[in-house]
Amino acid sequence: MEGDVVKAESPRRVWVPETKIESKMLDAMKQRGAAGCSLRSFNSILLKFPKIDNSLKKCKAIFEQFDLDSNGTIDHEELRKCFNKLEISFTEEEINDLFAACDINDDYGMNFHEFIVLLCLVYLLKAAAVAADPNKPKMGMPNLEGAFETLVDAFVFFDKNMDGYVSKNELIQAIQDSGERAAGRIALKRFGNSLPPSLHMLEASSECGFELLLTLNMIMAEEMDWDKNGMVNIKEFLFAFTKWVGIDDDDDEDDDNAKDDE
Repeated sequence: MEGDVVKAESPRRVWVPETKIESKMLDAMKQRGAAGCSLRSFNSILLKFPKIDNSLKKCKAIFEQFDLDSNGTIDHEELRKCFNKLEISFTEEEINDLFAACDINDDYGMNFHEFIVLLCLVYLLKAAAVAADPNKPKMGMPNLEGAFETLVDAFVFFDKNMDGYVSKNELIQAIQDSGERAAGRIALKRFGNSLPPSLHMLEASSECGFELLLTLNMIMAEEMDWDKNGMVNIKEFLFAFTKWVGIDDDDDEDDDNAKDDE
């Protein structure tokens, strides 16, 4: 039966933060989860995709402003200057840990996608620090706080037991419950015309509907779970979710335009 597709999960392994900043991220997500979620369905998250995408595009000007050598990445020193300008106060250790956490390519520089994830994590940490004063801006980017709050709220929506991380089965079940149409919208945004071969094969089959949905759910859940431990933390979630919104598409368009100008 279709309702029995998602199997019972094995006992969860506890995610052990490796740095102080990761511990703060976990604590912040637990605190945020306890505060509740304004989103009632996965479809309500999808409806916010265009607004999130438009808001995050505004980060491009900030990124380019602090990419002082115009090499397409932000290094440690450029990040420090960015934090000073945005009035973001962190210790040197916290800045280094944040940089290392978001520099997923280990190339000592953050691209635009990594920069967006870092800013969202900064928002999360600042929001937790100033929770007692809701009228105080979390960071020096008030126009972006709405988009960052929606991203954090989306994680809380999936984190049903409010333990600070999400299981793959929770993700799969939530997307599956939203139906084929909602999952198809994500597929179009995430993969465009470059669907994985497995999905093209299912498209051509007579039973493509439910099987396509299930396969797509598995692909998206695997995309979030980098270390394959069955759990998704907030950083993993943000990297994958911003891809679904369309951030990588914007980068690709910029690269294509740059090539055309050459």
